[in-house]
Amino acid sequence: MTPQQRAAAILRLYLDLPDTPHRPRTADRQLARSLADQCVDLTLIHSAILLACARRRSRPTDLPPLPPIRALAYFLPIIDELRQQPPLDPAYCSYLQRRLR
Repeated sequence: MTPQQRAAAILRLYLDLPDTPHRPRTADRQLARSLADQCVDLTLIHSAILLACARRRSRPTDLPPLPPIRALAYFLPIIDELRQQPPLDPAYCSYLQRRLR
């Protein structure tokens, strides 16, 4: 897969989420290209997105709702977290995906 294809796949993962923009901003495109150029694994990015969404959903209901995610950069801390300590069980991402449906 070329870096351009990886960047497009990263943007699709982001834009397919609920409450994200319908079109990527310039900063989102630049970040997707940067992640693609760094050869960050798409599975890791997908896992970070799933984990972030699961954490947002598990927020206590008595707290005010979080604003919509408006930038791909929102996921960078979780991408870094998973780079340093990937999930022990590969099935965990499948579990998160099922839970978020």
